Amino acid sequence: MSNGAEREQWGSKLGFILAAAGSAVGLGNIWRFPYITGQNGGAAFVLLYVALVFVIGFSVMLAEIAIGRAAQLNAVGSFKKLKGGAWTIVGWMGVAAGFIILSYYGVIAGWTIAYFLKSFTGLMQIAEQGKAGDFFVGFITNSGAVIAWQALFMIITTYIVYKGIGEGIEKYCRILMPGLFIILLILIVRAVTLQGAGEGIAFYLKPDFSKINAGTLGAALGQAFFSLSLGMGCMITYGSYLDKKEVLPGAAAQVCFLDTAVAFLAGLVIFPAVFAFGVEPGAGPGLTFITLPNVFAKMPGGAIWSGLFFLLLFVAALTSAISLLEVVSAYFIDEMKWSRAKAAWTNGLLIFLLGIPSVLGLAGKLPKLGGRDFLDSADFIASNVLLPLGGLFIALFVGWIWTEGAKKEVTNNGTVPFGLETAWLWVCRIVAPVAIAYIFITGLKW
Repeated sequence: MSNGAEREQWGSKLGFILAAAGSAVGLGNIWRFPYITGQNGGAAFVLLYVALVFVIGFSVMLAEIAIGRAAQLNAVGSFKKLKGGAWTIVGWMGVAAGFIILSYYGVIAGWTIAYFLKSFTGLMQIAEQGKAGDFFVGFITNSGAVIAWQALFMIITTYIVYKGIGEGIEKYCRILMPGLFIILLILIVRAVTLQGAGEGIAFYLKPDFSKINAGTLGAALGQAFFSLSLGMGCMITYGSYLDKKEVLPGAAAQVCFLDTAVAFLAGLVIFPAVFAFGVEPGAGPGLTFITLPNVFAKMPGGAIWSGLFFLLLFVAALTSAISLLEVVSAYFIDEMKWSRAKAAWTNGLLIFLLGIPSVLGLAGKLPKLGGRDFLDSADFIASNVLLPLGGLFIALFVGWIWTEGAKKEVTNNGTVPFGLETAWLWVCRIVAPVAIAYIFITGLKW
């Protein structure tokens, strides 16, 4: 959308659902979900996570989409139009979070491109020797190469956002999201047919409710909130391009379902594989870039499976990165009247530059702040402060401040009944704020 042009819209409901699901589906689903599940006992955690997604996650997502479609503006403009005053700060938090998160997200996403290519050019031979950990350390401390991979990822992301809603985000998400599911299914078939995979399948699918405790609840709650891209204005921004005739509750439920399906299917790739080769399922973030290459190296045709897995990670990262850049770009398009080209490429460049200290920090070339490197510090500010506060105030805004407007938006001005309307509003008023406040408080441990 150029300056002064009519606001763009999704070409279809399917286009919106795939793009919104792409926003929600990210590294958190495929990288974080499996090891958090492994650390919290497997199947019982999965059931708890799914329940929280469809209570807390769905409610906040529907609230965000309703705000965006009602205002037909970016995150800041939406709050300014619907209420104004201090509420615009909530929109600003979303824009700031998108800017900060994409700066380091682009760094990690760049790793996925590198590991995809390196799967076919020596990584498997190194992993066979048990040196995947040394390889990873050597890789992330080579700052020049990591910055180059980050730049490549940001160029791809920025180009798609520059092309706009229909010809950019929707067009590519219609290709990327089905492709993501196809890769997942191929990898699942390989994983579950490995000798010894049954133990991993049982760990993942057979609940042991004795494993559930307060820590498990907190972990599931945090994963449900963060995996849906809530609190950062993505769904407000994507909702603003949605046609007024579309039914919002059904769309929000479908997005939640697709996001949860990807996380669940990722577990069916990882747990059978790690159990088949005797690997610890709660190995932490290193599971992806250190443990899994070791696993793939032991499989026949390991390079192919490793390549497919890191291609999967790249696709998931890209669909999320697109939405983060769109949140930032939409503000400048709507409020500053920039052209889409100027907004996308300028912000893409600035976000790339902000990501460089994350690269240098990981390489030990910058001093740590309170024991955290730059990437961890940026992640702490965005994920532990801005996102929970954004989600908290979005829920309160719909539940207590803009209630009548929200009712009209989710029922299409009373023409489409929403049987869960009362329950949804009370979740936004009480349940979601309490749950998100818990995430916020427990996350404030610097």
